Amino acid sequence: MAEAAGFPRLIRTVVRNLIEAWPAEVYRDGIVEARFIGRRTVFVSDPALIRSLLVDQAAALGREEFLTRSLSQALGRGILTSDGERWRHQRRIAAPVFRHDRLRAFVPAMSAAGAETRARWLARGPASVDMLAEMMRTTFDIIVATMMAGDHGVDVARFGRAMNAYLDQTTWKMALSLLGAPAWAPHPGCVRGAAAARYLRGTIARGIADRRRSGRCGDDLLGLMLQARDPETGEGMPDDSLVDNLLTFIAAGHETTAIVLAWTFWLLAEHPEIEARVLAEMAGAPVAPGGGPNLEALAYTRQVVMEVMRLYPPAPLIVRKTLSEIRLGGARIPAGRSVHVPVYAVHRHARLWSQPERFDPDRFGPAESGARDRYAYIPFGAGPRVCIGMGFAMTECLAILAELLPAFRVTRAAAARPETRFKVTLRPHGGVGMTVSPRRHPEP
Repeated sequence: MAEAAGFPRLIRTVVRNLIEAWPAEVYRDGIVEARFIGRRTVFVSDPALIRSLLVDQAAALGREEFLTRSLSQALGRGILTSDGERWRHQRRIAAPVFRHDRLRAFVPAMSAAGAETRARWLARGPASVDMLAEMMRTTFDIIVATMMAGDHGVDVARFGRAMNAYLDQTTWKMALSLLGAPAWAPHPGCVRGAAAARYLRGTIARGIADRRRSGRCGDDLLGLMLQARDPETGEGMPDDSLVDNLLTFIAAGHETTAIVLAWTFWLLAEHPEIEARVLAEMAGAPVAPGGGPNLEALAYTRQVVMEVMRLYPPAPLIVRKTLSEIRLGGARIPAGRSVHVPVYAVHRHARLWSQPERFDPDRFGPAESGARDRYAYIPFGAGPRVCIGMGFAMTECLAILAELLPAFRVTRAAAARPETRFKVTLRPHGGVGMTVSPRRHPEP
């Protein structure tokens, strides 16, 4: 009876904010084993042990069902939700698509989306906005422009609403999976989420079919994926895997980047001296061939974005399950055990960071970064499953900031920072209320 009585509390915790259930020791110790959401779980916060886990012993790890089940209805069995040879095959095909030289070709589309947002804000004049919603719109425009350029069958507004409808109900799926409920168990938002998944998958499938019929490949993500081959087998991706992975790139890249940008505007508004350094760097940077500052020259702005991702990593938790026994330091972890890397806690760990709650982009200067353990900072994960789109995301952030910051003064609508909640990503609860005003002499 006592366990049954605890089920509603467990569900409330998972649905509201999973991070609140972490043991306090994850912010102080290197490895913690505790009963977490009804099961024995090992939390790993020490950088050396994180490397041992995610790099050296990666082959002994699999995906946790509660996370994959929450996403697979829409994302299928793509790079994010698969394991074993299926994952390796997809990763080998997709990795060259995200090479640095390929990303440069996407910068004009990223800048154009930022310029469209700038024009919209200028036409509106001073206004109160939800910066998260504004950045969601901008990053989704970029996803569509870089993924399916020239394809006119996507209703951008409807697609974005469907993606949000699906992601909004994933925490219920996680909670029910942790309780051992069957996958068909109903929950709030499940009908809407299922309809959203069908629409999302159908839209992408039609886009792939239309592109194949037209014979046009192009240099957008869809075209590059259609041309990509596994270097070991020579095989391409079948259409169902293309749907899985294109939706994965959208879900993983659209919301996470928008969250980072929204927090960047907030933290710069909190710290005008840091904002002034960013603006000075942008004003002094060489002009790129297409106009605007050369993104490669924005070293300090990059540090700002990195510090934002330290404080608010959009993917705040790495979840794995041991497929066989592993060792972490002196600890023996049996097969079948849940192993979590609490990224949010690692980035605020008392032993790893001086004044961890303080916003300080100078932490990521060359000397400071060189002296830090590589695995103390993992906003994109680590090891063979490191986020394939990390270069894309960073380039996107810099392109949008370069379009908007010199043209607008952005101030906070309230003194207190928004509350953060785990909803697969680390979302600012209730949005990010800010006021946007054109600067007196906006730079082009």
